[in-house]
Amino acid sequence: MALYLTITARASRAFAFAPSAVTTLSRSSPAIASTKATPSSPSRLFSTTEEIDTAASSTTDETANLKSPFLQTMRDRGFLFQCTNLSELDTLLSSPETSPGLPAYLGFDATADSLHVGSLLQIMILRHYQQSGHKPIVLIGGGTSKVGDPTGKDESRVLLTDEVIRKNMDGISSVFEKFLTFETKGEGGTKTKSREAIMVNNDEWLSELKYLQFLRDYGTHFTINRMLSFESVKQRLSREAPFSFLEFNYMILQAYDFLELNRRYGARLQLGGSDQWGNMISGVELGRRVDGASLFALTAPLITTSDGKKMGKTAGGAVWLNGDKLSEYDYWQFWRNTSDEDVIRFLKLFTELPLEEIAEMENWKGADVNKAKIVLADEATALLHGRECLKAIHETIDNMFKGGKGSSTESLNRIFVTDEDMASGGVMIIDLIVRLELATSKKEARRLIQGGGAKLNEIKVDDENAVVTAADFNESKEITLRAGKKRAGVVELY
Repeated sequence: MALYLTITARASRAFAFAPSAVTTLSRSSPAIASTKATPSSPSRLFSTTEEIDTAASSTTDETANLKSPFLQTMRDRGFLFQCTNLSELDTLLSSPETSPGLPAYLGFDATADSLHVGSLLQIMILRHYQQSGHKPIVLIGGGTSKVGDPTGKDESRVLLTDEVIRKNMDGISSVFEKFLTFETKGEGGTKTKSREAIMVNNDEWLSELKYLQFLRDYGTHFTINRMLSFESVKQRLSREAPFSFLEFNYMILQAYDFLELNRRYGARLQLGGSDQWGNMISGVELGRRVDGASLFALTAPLITTSDGKKMGKTAGGAVWLNGDKLSEYDYWQFWRNTSDEDVIRFLKLFTELPLEEIAEMENWKGADVNKAKIVLADEATALLHGRECLKAIHETIDNMFKGGKGSSTESLNRIFVTDEDMASGGVMIIDLIVRLELATSKKEARRLIQGGGAKLNEIKVDDENAVVTAADFNESKEITLRAGKKRAGVVELY
């Protein structure tokens, strides 16, 4: 799932700090034609590495003395990485005259029919923003999804049809309702409250643009020289795969999104990941040059695990947020399998536990660290799927791994086979393993069996050509397949 992400090479070199550290904030020149900044400029950006380094020396006091509850939360929980004009933004967010319901946005492209856990950090930022009394705008990239974000990609994205984009938008939209409170409609139309979230689609304005008029109005504010200096562009140009003019336009469209959202909804702040930095400050400066708007950009660090892996992927594939793509049990297990080195950091980022409680857990050693992982899994799963699902998950854990009595499999991923399947000779066990997503391919399923990691109703499967027949099903018309110690699924006969 492509968030709006790009980082400038200069900012990356100057501010490559550990994500877990209290942030040092960077300001870098955008892909905008240079203009002389004056002391009264609404958004002061720096154009040299020396200026950035000088600015960095003063940011410790800035972050220590923040007044805005939102920025304090970002700082204390490890979200804060880069920001334009932090002191001005802090004043804006904490001012009684301007702060209630101040709109800020974060964009999500519709490149798949579900977000995965790599997008969860951004969703949590929006949630904290709303809980601090402000108005989140969820921008769905129905228009930019037609172009494709080149950030972090070795080759061009597959062009999506309008039908696929609409399907993907429907798939990703529902998850936000679990984390945010949206505007509701009653008699007389929409009842707008200052902090209620809204969801908008940038296809509304991008698809209406007239090409020549857009180039004349906004093309003069961007320079090819600066755009070519973006790290995402340089990486793509160094690859064998071509970098299309279509993708090259993505950063301009993202900058224009900020301008349009400010005009339509009064958005003053764009939120995003740190590899969005270049595109985001381009939007800040475009708003200043075209409309004289005082806009801000704030990024969070890109989260990796302690072993350097990107959040959102496992050996079994993406960790999806939609329940129809990943079961509640498997989502819980993802968090339970967090490494010892990551558990405290993830408790701060992906739960709402008070920091005082997390600080106490930081002193836990040995077997108690596993208790902290269970707390992390419970709290993260409850935020996404509701706390009521935890009882079934824990019952399943007890039954499968602790010798508990009973046969609850309610929280496990489940597939179905028919009497007709059984009458025609049954179903090969490797096919069931793949359908349950316990393996990504038949080849991987065979390796699982050969390694002794596959079990059918607690009996090890030795034959990779084994077939499940009607005789394998118990009175409840279901069987349990396991891959290793912690992954399992149910096959139900109906």
